[in-house]
Amino acid sequence: MKKLIFLSTIGLFLMFSCQQKTTAPVETKTAVPDTIATPKEEEKLVMNNAAAILARKEVPILCYHNIKDFTDSAGEMTKTYTVKPANFAEQMKALANAGYHSILPNQLYDYLVYNKPLPEKPVMITFDDTRGEQYSIGAAEMKKYNFKGVFFVMTVSINRPNYLNKEDIKELSDSGNCIAAHTWDHHMVTKYAGDDWNTQLVKPKAKLEEIIGKPITNFAYPFGLWNKEAIAEIKKSGYKMAFILSTKRDSIDPLFTIRRMIVSGNWSTDRMMKSMETTFANKK
Repeated sequence: MKKLIFLSTIGLFLMFSCQQKTTAPVETKTAVPDTIATPKEEEKLVMNNAAAILARKEVPILCYHNIKDFTDSAGEMTKTYTVKPANFAEQMKALANAGYHSILPNQLYDYLVYNKPLPEKPVMITFDDTRGEQYSIGAAEMKKYNFKGVFFVMTVSINRPNYLNKEDIKELSDSGNCIAAHTWDHHMVTKYAGDDWNTQLVKPKAKLEEIIGKPITNFAYPFGLWNKEAIAEIKKSGYKMAFILSTKRDSIDPLFTIRRMIVSGNWSTDRMMKSMETTFANKK
């Protein structure tokens, strides 16, 4: 009898054990591929050399200084570097009516270096010397046509009466315009020596970056004057492009001798348009 009870107990145990095995979840393993798939590597952009950059059609680049009224008795320098507000407004309207689209330096860089496309009829509108009316009149007038500008700031003038203050500069940057460097106090780069490079190139760049919270990568030469020594120092200071005036570009460093045209206060709007088209008509 004891033997029968023992055998029955063993049978029940074995049956329960079998049920446990059949109902237990089966662990599944995900197959691991022999090789790990990696995203397709993006094609690396090939940079144009100096000759290819020079062969690209030039983009018209306008250079403004003062935007204010002056009398017929004003000196020739004043008339050359000052455009009356009404004339500036007329010129912006003429550009818009002619189908021009404003571009910024990063677009110009990609066009020159990587052959990237630009809008139809591109134009760059730039301002030198940090004058306050460039914000109050210039930027306000451009905004009517969705134009953006490049403001080359001379940092010694920031916050002085009749000049741009930090808030103006930050607002210009935040609203889509480009802030760029124009030295500390407008001394020509051909005269620099020793610590001048740090004073005129490095410190202004750092100050403007602190104000706008963005990299400063563009520079304009005072008076448009440059030399080989300056280009080497500008590169070393972290700038990607530098702008001259309407003189010949350098065959080795065209990105650091990009041409601009001063808009004279003596010109009518029609003459400004024709001068722009003539100045930038050829590729060289």
